[in-house]
Amino acid sequence: MKKTSLYQKHVELGAKMVPFAGYEMPVQYSGVIDEHLTVRSALGVFDVSHMGEFMIRGEKALELIQAATSNDAANLFNGKVQYSCLPNNQGGIVDDLLVYRISDIEYMLVVNASNIEKDWQWLSAINNRFGAQMENISDSTSLLAVQGPKAAEALQSLTAVDLASMNYYTFVKGTFAGKDNCIISATGYTGAGGFEIYCRNEDAREIWDAVLLAGAASGIKPAGLAARDTLRLEMGFCLYGNDIDDSTSPISAGLGWITKFTKVFTNSAALQAEKESGSPQKLVGFELLERGIPRSGCGIADESGNTIGRVTSGTMSPSLQKGIGMGYVNTGWHKDGSLIKIDIRGKLYDAKVVKLPFIKG
Repeated sequence: MKKTSLYQKHVELGAKMVPFAGYEMPVQYSGVIDEHLTVRSALGVFDVSHMGEFMIRGEKALELIQAATSNDAANLFNGKVQYSCLPNNQGGIVDDLLVYRISDIEYMLVVNASNIEKDWQWLSAINNRFGAQMENISDSTSLLAVQGPKAAEALQSLTAVDLASMNYYTFVKGTFAGKDNCIISATGYTGAGGFEIYCRNEDAREIWDAVLLAGAASGIKPAGLAARDTLRLEMGFCLYGNDIDDSTSPISAGLGWITKFTKVFTNSAALQAEKESGSPQKLVGFELLERGIPRSGCGIADESGNTIGRVTSGTMSPSLQKGIGMGYVNTGWHKDGSLIKIDIRGKLYDAKVVKLPFIKG
């Protein structure tokens, strides 16, 4: 198992460590609910250094990205981030990712930890047509996510960058906690606001300590992967391997907004045809109308008990104190307010389809 540069910090803080995507990662410290509510109300810091980062450079960089990704990267400007996905040739998704435009000939792609090797091979094969310069910097890059409504105020003393003025899905390169060549971005995966700090591995421990010190007065706490999962689910954000994968279409997953047919990309003709004809299933959010906890893999049924889909993500929402989840249902059952049932260990629980996100900002 790999260890991030912050592994020893997690051990010292008493984190429960678990294997995840080939790394030993902290799943929780003080407890999932405590960490979750702290991020929602104040701020928490996550080590997400297991994520992958690829640099794409040269005159052909944009052409490669345009051919490989579903969103239109031609709309990016320097300092802008874009959410996108890598479609495969069978109608599914190789991975979802972030595209950072550093300049017109330099981009950074941020991919999921479990897909680093798969994505690299996929992009390399497409790049045979273009010859862009590709560099995998995943193993030399650390990433901290400081999330919560108090993040800008708490972190401002650590950088000259005006954090409060940063727009959602933008980034700057600068100095943070005395360390240069950092990327400070405002993308987030919790819906609580905050920032991500990309840095060199050798700087990660000092930055982690500086963040905890700067955030102490605001009640900062380290948070693990379990709270990250419940936070993103409350926002209706997809998790690769659960809600989207090699077999799920971006159209059926509700990602039509990042699937732009203003250009040609992998499998774009088939995806455009699907968008026009409609998907047989759609990803929806639902909430239980009685006490219960839905989990990935649970069946979804209509009111007569006929199977109409499956749950892909589910939890007891710490913010709402009710069972919530996401799942694919047959088209027709995807409309807001549709009454459905969730099969939890053989018992059918009443639920209804609701509009995402579960937590309104």
